[in-house]
Amino acid sequence: MLDKTENAKIKSNIFIVDDHPFIIQGYKNAITRYNPETFEFFISQAKDCESAYNVITSPDSPKFDIAFLDISMPSYEEKNIFSGEDLAKLISEYMPNCKIILLTMYTELLKIKTIIKTINPSGLVIKNDLTFDELLFAFNKVITGEKYYSESVLKMLSQSEGNSIEIDQFDEQILFHISKGTKLNEMPQYIPISVGAIERRKLNLKELLDIKEGSDTDLVYEAKNKGLLF
Repeated sequence: MLDKTENAKIKSNIFIVDDHPFIIQGYKNAITRYNPETFEFFISQAKDCESAYNVITSPDSPKFDIAFLDISMPSYEEKNIFSGEDLAKLISEYMPNCKIILLTMYTELLKIKTIIKTINPSGLVIKNDLTFDELLFAFNKVITGEKYYSESVLKMLSQSEGNSIEIDQFDEQILFHISKGTKLNEMPQYIPISVGAIERRKLNLKELLDIKEGSDTDLVYEAKNKGLLF
């Protein structure tokens, strides 16, 4: 929660999750230079889904005002946390007032639309669009209550209004476990639906991705190509 500190600055708690330390440092450098006369930032960080889960769920953690989450990170399978999207949902559960900024290398429209529909982040940035100045601009938009989509996101959304292919979290988990070689009859240990439902969803995914007679390997390949699987 934004609070005034003793020296009249606004205190803001920021959370950064990325598996590249130099990227975290870049975010820190930008954030700490944002309006330093007005704001005092307290920054927490994590390097993967497991360490982020531990920070988010810890009773000792502050309530974050803004969280920067890389979408693609080492997963935490024990808690069914597979990406920055799952962390965003977790933050929304524990800290509903936290504004989420998601960052990704993916430029597939289907994936972008799924993120917007399921997470509705305050910010969505394609990393190739990101510069120091752009990060400050995005941060300013979000901290002042506006949404920010980077240029590539806006371009994709404007050019392909009619694309209607979307998948949900169960589909994402099915694709993930197929890619890891998990057997069909073992998947209900990780996904809370029946074997039959998983099988039907797998067939639907093949139909959605236009894989008429392909194998699970083909499904995984096409899912990665479409940005649905990390």
